Amino acid sequence: MTEELEQILLQLTQPDNAVIQQATAQLKQAFKDPAIIPALCAVMSGSQNPQIRQSAAVMLRLRVKKHWKKISPNDRESLKAVVLQAFMQETEHTVQHSLSQLCAVMVKHETPDRWPALLQLLNQSTKSTNPHDRQIGLLLLNKVMESNPEPFKPHYCQLLQLFSTVLQDYNNPTALYYCILTLTAITAYTGSEEMNQMRSIIPSLIVALKHLIKADQDQASEAMEVFNELMESEVSIIVPHVADIVRFCSEVGSDTTLSDSLRVKALSCIAFLIKLKSKTVLKQKLLNPILQAIFPVLVAAPPPGELDPEDEEDDSGDGADNDNPKHCAAQIIDTMALHMPPEKLFQQLMPLTQACLASENPYQRKGGLMCLAVLAEGCADHIRTKMLSSVLQTVCQSLSDSNQVVRSASLFALGQFSEHLQPEVSKYCAELMPLLLGYLSSLNQAKVGHVTKAFYALENFMENLGADIEPYLPTLMDTMLSALNNTENLKIKELAVSAIGAIANAAKELLVPYFPPVIESLKGFLTTTTEEMRSLQTQSLDTLSVLARTIGKDVFSPLAAECVQLGLNLTDTIDDPDLRRCTYSLYSAVSTVSPECLTPHLTAITTVMLLALKSNEGITAHLEEDKTFVLLDDEDDDDDDDNNGEEKDAVDFLEDEAETDVHDVAGFSVENAYIDEKEDACDALGEIAFSTGAAFQPFLESSFQQVYEMRDFPHEDVRRAAFGAMGQFCRAQHHVWKENPTEANHQALQKLLDVVLPCFVETVRTENERQVVMGVLETMNNVIKSCKEEVFKNPSRLKELSHVIRDVLKKKTVCQDSGGDEADDEEQQAEYDAMLQEFAGEGIPLLASSVPADNFAPFLNDLLPLIMSKAKSSCTVADRSFSVGTIGEVLQALVSVPGGRGVAGRLSNRLLPVLVAGVRDSDPEVRNNSVYGLGCLAQAAGPIVVTYPYPVCVEVCGGVWRCVVF
Repeated sequence: MTEELEQILLQLTQPDNAVIQQATAQLKQAFKDPAIIPALCAVMSGSQNPQIRQSAAVMLRLRVKKHWKKISPNDRESLKAVVLQAFMQETEHTVQHSLSQLCAVMVKHETPDRWPALLQLLNQSTKSTNPHDRQIGLLLLNKVMESNPEPFKPHYCQLLQLFSTVLQDYNNPTALYYCILTLTAITAYTGSEEMNQMRSIIPSLIVALKHLIKADQDQASEAMEVFNELMESEVSIIVPHVADIVRFCSEVGSDTTLSDSLRVKALSCIAFLIKLKSKTVLKQKLLNPILQAIFPVLVAAPPPGELDPEDEEDDSGDGADNDNPKHCAAQIIDTMALHMPPEKLFQQLMPLTQACLASENPYQRKGGLMCLAVLAEGCADHIRTKMLSSVLQTVCQSLSDSNQVVRSASLFALGQFSEHLQPEVSKYCAELMPLLLGYLSSLNQAKVGHVTKAFYALENFMENLGADIEPYLPTLMDTMLSALNNTENLKIKELAVSAIGAIANAAKELLVPYFPPVIESLKGFLTTTTEEMRSLQTQSLDTLSVLARTIGKDVFSPLAAECVQLGLNLTDTIDDPDLRRCTYSLYSAVSTVSPECLTPHLTAITTVMLLALKSNEGITAHLEEDKTFVLLDDEDDDDDDDNNGEEKDAVDFLEDEAETDVHDVAGFSVENAYIDEKEDACDALGEIAFSTGAAFQPFLESSFQQVYEMRDFPHEDVRRAAFGAMGQFCRAQHHVWKENPTEANHQALQKLLDVVLPCFVETVRTENERQVVMGVLETMNNVIKSCKEEVFKNPSRLKELSHVIRDVLKKKTVCQDSGGDEADDEEQQAEYDAMLQEFAGEGIPLLASSVPADNFAPFLNDLLPLIMSKAKSSCTVADRSFSVGTIGEVLQALVSVPGGRGVAGRLSNRLLPVLVAGVRDSDPEVRNNSVYGLGCLAQAAGPIVVTYPYPVCVEVCGGVWRCVVF
């Protein structure tokens, strides 16, 4: 049989499809023979043709993976011996690679303790004095460890000793490569007993990577993933070596002689480190060295005759192709802004930024503007309160720069400011709108790429103007309608449609006179069937959704049913995730205006959305194995008889097998469109459930179950949307119960709350992404606000919610970088860290208003000091305003519950000094909130007169409170 099998395998490597089909049929027949395993072993170890040996190894690997239990004990033992012997005798690296993967699959079934020969081979080969033997030994070790690392845990200490030695084998870069990959594989499984060894390896690891870079940059880039794994799994291992890692990554990231992919990997490591351990970076005084390393990258000019990707004329503006060193340098500054105290960051960053802005070099000026732009989100309060006028002046001057690269950067910066620095930036409407309208006046002459950036700035600015947009409406709408009707360029039309949505968000009912011509223009785009119009079509759907929410119910309701039917027709005829996503948003918007129009179609609508959540479409598995080989399944396989008698070609069989085991996958990638679709499906299901009420009841359970599954989805935006939808389902069920207070509806509500709220509490404590935690806290607050006392029918719920709020205020959750020293710089933290605590603090008055005051009093006594500590003069304005505002809201809540006045009275001596000091604060918002708090205290506890620290009288007269400070 061996010779016949070898001949068949040889035929399968031929380029002739007819020969392959014939060989496929023969091999299917051969697989029925019980002697197939010994025959494959003989071919694998004895054939003179390396391609055939490799084919045999692949066949055996896939056979073992799926049918190990069907292989006889004798054949298993024989296979274990043959594969190791073949591996050591093999001279072709590609065959060795396949043999190592066969061993890796076998290790899942035959753990190391039941395969001592494997351990012996690994021990001998990895310690061999022969460099080649060490290299292939480490290859084998890498594959079996990646396949099943846990059974090797008793050997980790011995392995780490080996790694420490191998990492100094600088003349054998392949050995270095496999060693580092294996270290990466076991990192997540190491425990406290291996911690010191892991730490001691880091210096050798850095030196080894330097040598690997010289030998093979692609391998070095892959090996550098070890830093991300260390940071994600056990960041304490690298903390003592943070300075060395930062220095190494800075050198690699700024070295223009290296490949972009390697530099991107190094710079990404720095960004990830800052995200996880920003306080360590600051304490070790690494901020300035990082900035000094990345600024030359940020301001570097592209090669002569070229432009940066974002400045290319065909740039889409979506940032999809910006995985380059310059983009990563900006990303590092963005990460700093999100995770570092603004005062500390700006002290070292602004001198570098100002020098760039004053430079004669346009790319230096562009870099300075990009720096200001990426600071806007994370340091919004700092910029708004301390430097808004000056940075806006800089950006406005740059809008008229002689160089288009600089003008484009200034438009991006203005768009970022408009998005994140509200409402203050809108006060500069008179200065900024003429500049932006000037760009629109030259729509037909300007390059499309530059116009895209102008629209980005204009949209973000307009969207937040509110009624202040009215004087500009005629010019804006004339320009947009003209672009829709007269411009041939589809991209310009798409931008104009998007801008109309932004205008509608600001103008609302003021847009009614323009509604008929807008709808008339959109109709032509909405019903198109051509692929080239698809982006314009999806944007038109988005804008239609905005109009549904903003133009007014009376105006839009006559179109509601037609919109629902339009969405259903589109999803029936066009298979496109972006388009489906937009229909979900349209259904959701219509549900807020005319929910009855959705009711007859809820079955169809929810079916499409739930299929989108279940679907794996858009997820691509990147397989390690060379897929030129074939796999033929057993026809007598009872476990996998789903081909309905159809012949599958060789590739189909291989792909079927590849799907069965995640360990064959080198990685996954997910198209953004499918992620966005899942996110919008969650959002829409939640809002539609709330808006349609009782009509959604038949779909609530199935929707909840599928959304609940999304709570662990890899992408954070989908997780956040799933938690938001779960909260909406609770609110929807509460509304249904209130309207129809049956016992069944009440039990359904309690069942939902008993699942959702513990899930929220657990997520707040364990979720890595701060934005997800903020979303969960916001949703949790909305559920408490809507459901009130129903939330607390479970007697342990008050304690659970109070304690999780306390944990956030104490920075005890996973997403909060405590830095190991809570007392250090307590008043200085990143603005988003403060925002996270604000979301938690907003839950305190909601708890106070939902339960009897005496029940909440012990928890309030724990929480109040944490809130009061943020009222100190050394804290930021935002913190001080939050502190005294929350105190006032808690007092206001206490008035409405039994026993509240008594609790407020007992708290008055603790709260008065804080509130009275706030009345004299330098910031008007803090003063207003303090006066409000004093009024609430007077309302809750009666007239108060104190003389500390200065005379103040607060009293309530005829239902109106007043505060007098002497």
